[in-house]
Amino acid sequence: MLKNILGLFICGILFLASGIFLVRAEDNAQSGVSSVTHTQNVDNKVCPVTGDKISVDTNVTYEYEGKIYNFCCAGCIEEFKKDPVKYIKKIEEEKNSSLSVVNK
Repeated sequence: MLKNILGLFICGILFLASGIFLVRAEDNAQSGVSSVTHTQNVDNKVCPVTGDKISVDTNVTYEYEGKIYNFCCAGCIEEFKKDPVKYIKKIEEEKNSSLSVVNK
């Protein structure tokens, strides 16, 4: 009798655990969160906050929405966090202007 009760108890716990896992997986799928993450290095050579060229010696990185951005110092990361879209736009403009110089 005790074995039956213990067996039912364990089955119940496993059932609840699998339900929690499925709910979390569904929530992640709806929010766009993937269990497999792929990060891409943007490889910007200019700090989007200060406009300074990024030194290999002092380079600091920050991952935002699956992309790794480079900064000249940790303080710039805090500024980036306040308005990421603004600074991402600056990075894209810098990359586009350097591409147009190469293509000329």
